[in-house]
Amino acid sequence: MDASVHHKTSTLAKGDTLLAVDNVSLAFGGVKAITDVSFDIKKGEIRAIIGPNGAGKTSMLNVINGFYHPQQGRITFKGETRQKMRPYVAASQGIARTFQNVALFKGMTTLDNIMAGRSLKMNSNLFWQLWRHGPAMREEVEHRRVVEEIIDFLEIQAIRKTPVGKLPYGLQKRVELGRALAMEPELLLLDEPMAGMNLEEKEDMSRFIVDVNTQYGTTIALIEHDIGVVMDLSDRVVVLEYGRKIADGTPDHVKNDQTVIDAYLGVPH
Repeated sequence: MDASVHHKTSTLAKGDTLLAVDNVSLAFGGVKAITDVSFDIKKGEIRAIIGPNGAGKTSMLNVINGFYHPQQGRITFKGETRQKMRPYVAASQGIARTFQNVALFKGMTTLDNIMAGRSLKMNSNLFWQLWRHGPAMREEVEHRRVVEEIIDFLEIQAIRKTPVGKLPYGLQKRVELGRALAMEPELLLLDEPMAGMNLEEKEDMSRFIVDVNTQYGTTIALIEHDIGVVMDLSDRVVVLEYGRKIADGTPDHVKNDQTVIDAYLGVPH
């Protein structure tokens, strides 16, 4: 995919803080999902969030993209501080995400699913879209060009016209990544992008994640249970346990942290 596809809106340089989580707490009734967690995500990095089941990882992604609203704390994204934001506002500001369980339109083709990710970028009014003339036609041609570049980038040309419900799980996850990329995000949130994959599929997905990061400069935050993958891919890792942060740093720092070893890894790797 051509780097010109990305229309960056922020003026942050690589290494600047793109998103900061400050003292965030989230509870459902009496159950605390996240307790006083702070960390940041630097522009251009791959940032992993790890921890045992029930650690609050997905809840944290849901706070970042506005699906949950924390009772305490705040999120700062591209210098703008907020406590509450709706997912569509987060998306329009440059935050895209994928889900643990693939959230695709199963009856639609790969091409149409990825085109759906362009909906935020479509400007023509409904009149022109209905008639498919003038501005809407030109716009659709441009959006289709972007989508075809994503399809080439993800090496899924052979399944362009295949309904995604008929695809194996690993390819469905790749299509979902494509739909997120179609939004041209500055921050891409990946919730267990390799869950349920075999070794070959994991290697493919790892390669695409690295390429998205290096070729487009997209900042990535990911939850992943495969520690080997996390340590290979990530620039920095934050570790949660029972909704609290217990470690934060480089992969080497984290995997040698005794608290992390005791809580999660079991033995030093």
